[in-house]
Amino acid sequence: MKEVNIKFINDNLENEYLSLQDNDRIKKKINWVIEKIKQKPAFGQPIAKNLIPEEYKKQGVKNAFWVELSKSQRLIYSLTSEEINKITAIILEWFARHKDYERRFGYS
Repeated sequence: MKEVNIKFINDNLENEYLSLQDNDRIKKKINWVIEKIKQKPAFGQPIAKNLIPEEYKKQGVKNAFWVELSKSQRLIYSLTSEEINKITAIILEWFARHKDYERRFGYS
């Protein structure tokens, strides 16, 4: 089984995550998703390549998955494999409001 590392797309997102209180519901859900990704990297729902936003593609994202954090919240991540026995899951962003998710993916 390959080792799975988790990282954030940038320092701003990582700092936003770290600034959440440990008992914050969204942080608990993000932590739960991270553990699931470590167990099964392709745990989330794949996003069709033609639906991956340009903003992600400009950052080198070639694949993306979404996970429901709650009825209205989503987390988006990507997988890369730069080494033979290692997968890196990159947290791209999470949405506290479904409207923001719809906007990012052009659904509204």
